[in-house]
Amino acid sequence: MRNIKYTESKSFKCLENLRKTSLDLYLVHAGIEHCAPSHICPGPKDEYIIHFVLSGAGTYTAKNRTWHLTPGEMFLIRPDEYVTYASDLRDPWTYAWIGFNGIRTDAILKNCGFSDRILVNYFYTPQNIIENINLIMESRQLSFAGDLKRQACLLQLFATLCNDYTLHNNKKSSGRGHGQSSVYLEHAIEYIEYSYQEGISVTDVANYIGISRTYLNRIFQKELRISVQQFLINYCLHKAANLLVSTDQTIYEVAKSVGYEDPLAFSKAFKKKFEISPKNYREHRDRMENYSEKQPWET
Repeated sequence: MRNIKYTESKSFKCLENLRKTSLDLYLVHAGIEHCAPSHICPGPKDEYIIHFVLSGAGTYTAKNRTWHLTPGEMFLIRPDEYVTYASDLRDPWTYAWIGFNGIRTDAILKNCGFSDRILVNYFYTPQNIIENINLIMESRQLSFAGDLKRQACLLQLFATLCNDYTLHNNKKSSGRGHGQSSVYLEHAIEYIEYSYQEGISVTDVANYIGISRTYLNRIFQKELRISVQQFLINYCLHKAANLLVSTDQTIYEVAKSVGYEDPLAFSKAFKKKFEISPKNYREHRDRMENYSEKQPWET
């Protein structure tokens, strides 16, 4: 069995090689790091890991998607999935993390706002996160009492994440004042925002929410006066328009980035939406830039 290990330097603190204390949920490692510029961490992991961005910036790449992250955002690494995360060159991030596993993991992550497709989310109480991770690292003794203290801190951290996620969603729902349908709408839009690059369908959105396509479409028509299908198409095409004017990606690469496997189908949909081809849109970016800033439900 590996011995518990604690490492501390000016920029790095980590407690690792912790023994399994519970089948339900157990801590594997935890730490805080002030990363050097362009510090890259590639490869799959054996356990679940959540990183909490405390300052600076960086990128996280998983499932053929890249997120640009800033303070207040957290990202999930799932076991055996190849990922890469790197600190920004000019403003390298500082993050805290926890590595964990157990049979209750899926239920806990769901209640923190994560899913198979949603790997990045927000956290709202950074001081609580830092406090609990510091308490974990202070409890370095390989004793029964030390195990209990680390487990208590881990549970408290997750309880805070679950509570914050619930409170945040309730605030968004009450702000619209339209009952349960607005909750479904919020979740549907959130799912589209995080998953549009994967070429999702209306059925995928409905299945994620757990309601029928017909009911979901009725909600979109009532709240936004647009069908789910049209919202999804508009969202992807507006994202594509922004990529065309802000990157040097080829038309094929832009199409792939917004979920279109067939560049011809993408070009046809783009021209129908903007009345100009993707190539000409890029060439006339100044004339068209205001159009791409409209909301997905706007024509």
